[in-house]
Amino acid sequence: MSRRWQPTPTLYATFAVHGAAAAGLLAAPQHWPGWLAALAANHAVLTTAGLLPRSTLLGPNLTRLPAGCTDAVALTIDDGPDPEVTPQVLDLLDAAGARATFFCIGRRARENPALCREIVARGHRVENHGDAHAKTLAFFGPARLRTDIAAAQACLADISGQLPRFFRATAGLRNPFLEPVLAELDLHLAAWTRRPYDTRCGDANIVLARLSKNLGAGDILLMHDGNAARGSSGRAVILDTLPALLDLLHQQGLTTVTLHAACS
Repeated sequence: MSRRWQPTPTLYATFAVHGAAAAGLLAAPQHWPGWLAALAANHAVLTTAGLLPRSTLLGPNLTRLPAGCTDAVALTIDDGPDPEVTPQVLDLLDAAGARATFFCIGRRARENPALCREIVARGHRVENHGDAHAKTLAFFGPARLRTDIAAAQACLADISGQLPRFFRATAGLRNPFLEPVLAELDLHLAAWTRRPYDTRCGDANIVLARLSKNLGAGDILLMHDGNAARGSSGRAVILDTLPALLDLLHQQGLTTVTLHAACS
């Protein structure tokens, strides 16, 4: 099953610039420096859009929950499943009665299939974070993007029994080829509202402060069980941050929902 891909105004402008440049070069080749400059400027815009994880210039991008979620936030946890950290995260979520969305890497799910199934068994959702989690994902062409994302989609659906509905790009970086591929696979791009950089910062107080500043209903919060930074104790920072975050959400009367539940 697929959905219809609809180019954004930015992409329509790109088509127009390339068409005008081709026509201009044929009609007046002596003006090639000007047309080359226009093409370069256009590609600079596309590159910048791909470097901004919350941008919608290249296609739809979920950065907040739908307007109807007036008392809920979404916890999204990336880069797992991790055999050391994920079970502890699941216990913390259970203790608080919280629900989370786990953006899992296909190859890690294949290495830890029972843990992937445990995520689902405890009431959470598994979503697509690519098969290889390649740092060069934003440089992939459409064929390679489709191969990587489709492999994770099939793997995660087979292991977890849940067909992922959302995709998150590595570090949120992407290119104009991604949205047509996601449309073909009936996936939706999901970014975040708040990002604590918890793969780089091991200080739980700083991570919590970044997540809680202006925290409110509808926020999508990003954390990591895989590739998590370590604090001075050697523990993954999510394990020292999550209890305080969940307590803060409770104090503010906010519940946690999965992206799937919020967008159904």
